[in-house]
Amino acid sequence: MTTKAAESATTRLDKWLWAARFYKTRGLAQAMIDGGKVHYNGQRCKAARSVQLGALVYLWQGHDEREVEVIAISDKRGNATAAQQLYRETAASLARRQAAAEARRLQAHEPDEGPRPDKQQRRQRRQLKADHCDF
Repeated sequence: MTTKAAESATTRLDKWLWAARFYKTRGLAQAMIDGGKVHYNGQRCKAARSVQLGALVYLWQGHDEREVEVIAISDKRGNATAAQQLYRETAASLARRQAAAEARRLQAHEPDEGPRPDKQQRRQRRQLKADHCDF
């Protein structure tokens, strides 16, 4: 749908999320809406909710929470560049996502405790604990 035609037409929220390429299938978009992972203008909604220009959509994608403003409406799934023309992510949302990505990156560099103990090492630890317990 073109933008002019979309202004007068209505599109379901799950179909818009699918067309904007937030979720791979409409079924997944419906499941995320039903699970409370998508909010429309700050409120939980149903998959059949009509999308309007200027609305704020809060959604979860993996570990990231995104807040996007609807700037165009379409029910056709196009390529990625066309999908990015349907929304604009807020500055606060971008900052939160970058901070979360940095925290995940730093957490990945924490030292590993090493491999799990094998059977012999577990027996030795149990024996050591038994020797030092007084009860």
